[in-house]
Amino acid sequence: MVNQDPISRFYSIIPAGGIGSRLWPLSRADAPKFLHDLTGSGSTLLRSTWDRLAPISGEQRIMVVTGRSHRAAVEKQLPELEDRNIVLEVEPKDSTAAIGLAAAILVRRQPDVIIGSFAADHVINDGRGFRRTVAEAVAAADAGYIATIGITPTEPAIGFGYIHTGDALTVDGAAHARAVRSFVEKPDYDTAVGYLETGDYVWNAGMFISRADVLLEEIGRNRPALLAGLQELADAWDDPVLRGPAVDRIWPGLEKIAIDYTVAEPAAAAGRLAVIPGDFDWDDVGDFAAIAKLHNGGRAGGLAVLGEHARVLADASSGVVVSGSDRVISLIGVQDIIVVDTPDALLVTTSQNAQRVKGVVDALKLSGRNDVL
Repeated sequence: MVNQDPISRFYSIIPAGGIGSRLWPLSRADAPKFLHDLTGSGSTLLRSTWDRLAPISGEQRIMVVTGRSHRAAVEKQLPELEDRNIVLEVEPKDSTAAIGLAAAILVRRQPDVIIGSFAADHVINDGRGFRRTVAEAVAAADAGYIATIGITPTEPAIGFGYIHTGDALTVDGAAHARAVRSFVEKPDYDTAVGYLETGDYVWNAGMFISRADVLLEEIGRNRPALLAGLQELADAWDDPVLRGPAVDRIWPGLEKIAIDYTVAEPAAAAGRLAVIPGDFDWDDVGDFAAIAKLHNGGRAGGLAVLGEHARVLADASSGVVVSGSDRVISLIGVQDIIVVDTPDALLVTTSQNAQRVKGVVDALKLSGRNDVL
């Protein structure tokens, strides 16, 4: 816990959505990865995110955006969450709708509010380093920029998007702020090595900090119809009589699009986006290979075992085993293996192929096997 006062005017938003398809069959539509303890800490990813943000914002200034079907689980894990600060999505509409609606609601409550969006499923252990970086991002936001936090790379990772940073910016309170030249999709290994050699690239962690009104203006420049819908929803949100009918009427028609395309990339092209490089540890736990590394201190070669009642016998084996059944799982002489055993589905692959698990989910959807999704 970081013992400092909350940052003035700052409100945290936690988008808690998605099914984490690369973590199937552990992560499912009714139990996505943010509701699981994937680090062995005793806290779910969502609970850890809350505990990291509470000292920065204050518990009364954290808003969670999640699906209606997850409300009970979210409220059970976050008993401190105020009822007016949970925003329920009828159906997933991607990050622009989720973050934009939260911004539109909050700006009506406090016109000068600065918001920060932080995913519910990231792992960050350096709370002090994280707070210092957020504080710089808030300063950049207060100066009129839309700010993002980029993670200083520690390896040529191919599972993350990258941000190409530009010149240093002069912003009081944000000594490390830099302009953003462009966003880059996940590269191949050789390209990622080149990125690290230049020193001008950081991992895109998908964290955005901005004055709420500035963020909404950017959405309006690029998607005026989407902004109009969000503003109409926000006008009705704090009235319990008006909210339900407004949601039923407006939400289904909102465009489904990521905030990268409606805000981040256009703002970068226009010189309105700042990036604050963060040197704190970070992982988005994007696949089972990442879980293995988290449990093995960032190194390959060990065997990570998850599951309250896991029964695993291993001889000269490495990788990760996630057990959700009472079966005995025996591994003999296999390296970098991934075994995920649940009552209705079994996954066996390798760390090298961990990113390909999403293809299994896509195939199951096409075949109509929604019973295991």
